Amino acid sequence: MAKEKIAKTNAARLLDRDKIKYELVPYEVDEHDLSCVHVAATLGENIEQVFKTLVLHGDKSGYFVCVIPGEHEIDLKIAAKVSGNKKCDLIPMKELLPLTGYIRGGCSPIGMKKHFPTYIHSTCNNFPHIYISGGVRGIQIKIIPADLIKVSQAELCELF
Repeated sequence: MAKEKIAKTNAARLLDRDKIKYELVPYEVDEHDLSCVHVAATLGENIEQVFKTLVLHGDKSGYFVCVIPGEHEIDLKIAAKVSGNKKCDLIPMKELLPLTGYIRGGCSPIGMKKHFPTYIHSTCNNFPHIYISGGVRGIQIKIIPADLIKVSQAELCELF
């Protein structure tokens, strides 16, 4: 039986454009549990390798993006400091789609409507590859951390 073709997402097309190796990995979506813990369990992967994308707003810099391992919570004081802010907050859910072009559970650090400063938690480098959202629910991108850092123009730092 032929392997089912996975539709390319905008994030995947941008990776193709930049000639970056990646793999699109489908998973079963549970509309009642969009957590990375569920995604990791569905993929059979280490939760520390499945990263979530958070969009925040700082009092000085405006919007910025943080990418952290899925089971962790971001420390807003640390996020504010690394992004050059005194304070910051996660954006309200209703702002996510108009601002990024992505919905909750499908927000990728690659291919947002506009590029925002991006910060990735340093533990990504502990693994040969990590998973990030492919830009839609049900698709993860398996990527080498250094390639993600390059394509998202991210800064490596501590975020919790």
